[in-house]
Amino acid sequence: MTGESKAIVGSVIVSIGTITAAIGSTPSNYLKSSVRDDLTLIGNVLQATGNGIDAEAAGTIIRAVGKEISASGNVIVISGLVFDIRKEATYKLFITGNLLQALGLGVNVGEAIELTPFSGQSENIVGGITQMIGNTIQALGWSEALVEIREDENRKKNVGYYEDYLKKSNGQSESETLVATGSWIQAIGSVISVIGSIKEVAGAD
Repeated sequence: MTGESKAIVGSVIVSIGTITAAIGSTPSNYLKSSVRDDLTLIGNVLQATGNGIDAEAAGTIIRAVGKEISASGNVIVISGLVFDIRKEATYKLFITGNLLQALGLGVNVGEAIELTPFSGQSENIVGGITQMIGNTIQALGWSEALVEIREDENRKKNVGYYEDYLKKSNGQSESETLVATGSWIQAIGSVISVIGSIKEVAGAD
């Protein structure tokens, strides 16, 4: 596989992964929570794989480092999904993983801005920034989930069991909304990045 094809294949796999994870993060009456967790896990595995492949594509060392940082963020999210640990620790891993993904994307966006103009450059920059925004919103969502857990613990000390579970409005928490929104924004950004990768390779031929 050539460097150019690695860039396209890697970005396509990342895009499929972000869309899969976004479906998993979206509250639904048709998907069980276990199925949503599986989709989120598969999505992050695909993202880590795609970023790893993309890191081997032709380009600068900085570009490769950015992709590896993003891949490490996906691995941390995967750890939170796979290991049987407390919810609080899991959410902290999700926060760290999403912030690392945003950091890796920031490295790549900064590098793309500094390069001599090339075909697909604007799509790469816009796609990267959009994904950064999505990852940051997800991190905020998981931070809000941490707050909700602590509020739950305090509430259970002072009120009855059933009263505690009436806290959600319309069955959906603010943290769920933030995570789902961020996931779909990231997915949109990844699709834009795929377009940029294709245009970049086509323009180099």
